[in-house]
Amino acid sequence: MDLRQLKYFVQISDSGNFSRAAEVLRIAQPSLSQQIKSLEEELGVQLLVRHARGVTVTEQGQQLYDRACRILQEVDDAKDSIRLQSSDPSGRVTVGLPTSACRGISVELIRTMGRLLPNVNLHIVEAMTGYLDELIQAGRLDVALLYNHKAFEHVAWTEMMTEELMLFVRSHHSLAKRKSVPFQNVFKSPVVLPGRPNVARALIEQLAARHDIAINVKDCDSLPAIAKMVCHSGFLAIMPHFAFLDEIARGEMVAVPIVDPTPSWTLSVVVSQRTMNTRGSEAVARAMADLIADMVEHGTWRARLRGGRTNKPLPA
Repeated sequence: MDLRQLKYFVQISDSGNFSRAAEVLRIAQPSLSQQIKSLEEELGVQLLVRHARGVTVTEQGQQLYDRACRILQEVDDAKDSIRLQSSDPSGRVTVGLPTSACRGISVELIRTMGRLLPNVNLHIVEAMTGYLDELIQAGRLDVALLYNHKAFEHVAWTEMMTEELMLFVRSHHSLAKRKSVPFQNVFKSPVVLPGRPNVARALIEQLAARHDIAINVKDCDSLPAIAKMVCHSGFLAIMPHFAFLDEIARGEMVAVPIVDPTPSWTLSVVVSQRTMNTRGSEAVARAMADLIADMVEHGTWRARLRGGRTNKPLPA
């Protein structure tokens, strides 16, 4: 049994008859028939039932078909992987961005990738922070920007920066002109936060429990909806400054520092080791890390970079 025979068998099964399969494969029908006959003799089973309308796969044939499809796909994936290693970064790379960062970085990220990595097909996935962890652990993301990333298998990461969370209020709220608000006073007004397993929610609950502060919040997993609740319904929100840059620029919201304590988290660029496009994923991760560092250094993204910038590849 060889790959050619498996390819022929799969095509015949998909086509439903020998003549159509022979046309697709560009092989003489007698030669195709001989290859399948040899395969059946080697396995000692009948794989196809011939009839006037074409062929039908037997039960044993279906088992071989399922396995053959997986084998041929693995071979194709292996070829693609080797080709990608020996050429400029290319192919599809799926990047997960947290909702609080997606609006601020996505456009610049797409522009940067188009300039630096024109052969990479970037696919951006936006989700709340807790769900991004689940997606990259499951191998459904190649690269992700994660908050308070916890070490787990099959990923490599680079810690980028520390970012403080702030209190967002509508522009004419009584707290809007305050220089800061103590953490314990935040929950004297109605607060809206993403629901569990969101990292911001977990962080706020941990801080509140540590300081024996009771919190009562509304759950909302939509950033646009949170913005509307703050601007039009008098709710307060706890988010990083970067989350609501547009609303701040339009004068709809004000960001007030939270003190005693100040909630903060660490942002990391994470690469899945399950990716089928290692070269492309690592190139995208490096470019995204540099873009984030530039935005921090220019004051667009309020955060503190951790250590110096490096051009070394992320660990694999």
